[in-house]
Amino acid sequence: MTFSQEVWQRNLDLYQKILALPFNQELAAGTLDSKAFCHYVIQDAHYLLAYGRALAVAAAKAFDADDVIQFSEAAKIAIIVERSLHKDFMQAFGITKTEFESTPLTLACHHYTSFLTATAWSESYPVVLAALLPCFWIYAEVGHDIVSQSVENNPYQAWVDTYSGEEFHAAVRNVIATVDKVAARCDADTLAKMHAAYSMGAKLEWLFWDSAYQQREWLGLDHA
Repeated sequence: MTFSQEVWQRNLDLYQKILALPFNQELAAGTLDSKAFCHYVIQDAHYLLAYGRALAVAAAKAFDADDVIQFSEAAKIAIIVERSLHKDFMQAFGITKTEFESTPLTLACHHYTSFLTATAWSESYPVVLAALLPCFWIYAEVGHDIVSQSVENNPYQAWVDTYSGEEFHAAVRNVIATVDKVAARCDADTLAKMHAAYSMGAKLEWLFWDSAYQQREWLGLDHA
């Protein structure tokens, strides 16, 4: 069994809970509160910048030239997608540049980005890849699931199309293949750390979507 097969099986229950989140169910049905989606889009834009940085660190730590290219390009794409959120989703839902820039990271976004950044700088290349993998893989699987349920004239169809499209899925398959290639060279201790890193990333994926649905903020604290 490859690392990816094993890590997916170990975290399958968590993935099912992500699919069942009201955010994803209502997004597919087109009934998601636009305020919850706007909350998500703003935080996702913040997240993607940090994710791009973590991918760039992964590229710097890569074992071979092909992996350097793969994750350098992935870092670039993460930033491009972050900017497209401003141009497309934020504009479509009336989120101004000022509103985005003045909105701080939520607890969930801060927790997730801090985890990725700390892991990227402090851990070995295989563990960094495992921490980055849930965002690639879980989004692809959620997108695949939602596209089959998405209603006609869904106001969130552009989001669904982004993460259910073949271009994104091909990129995810390539990342999974690289992770499996790297994991095949690892000792038992490193593999255990990889599993722990993936599981934490998957838990934070759940937390990110749940936080967006609940529109959670730093309640009772100064946003400054």
